[in-house]
Amino acid sequence: MYHSPHNPIFPMHHGHLKMETLHAIHPFVHYGLHEASFTSYSHALTEVAAIAYLLGKGFDPHTAHKMVESWEANEQF
Repeated sequence: MYHSPHNPIFPMHHGHLKMETLHAIHPFVHYGLHEASFTSYSHALTEVAAIAYLLGKGFDPHTAHKMVESWEANEQF
């Protein structure tokens, strides 16, 4: 179920979660921007989104990154 900020179920105080989330994704945002300078924004966003999805599935960051990289051939998925 999607929880919007306007839904009463959504916690009103979530500053810690916000900072934890931004801290966790920062390296991947940086990586995606760097990757986009060599490929395309579409490719970089797809790669970072795939890594984020795998993180959500419980993979550690290094494994998720290596797995997504292994799916590429000539900078294509």
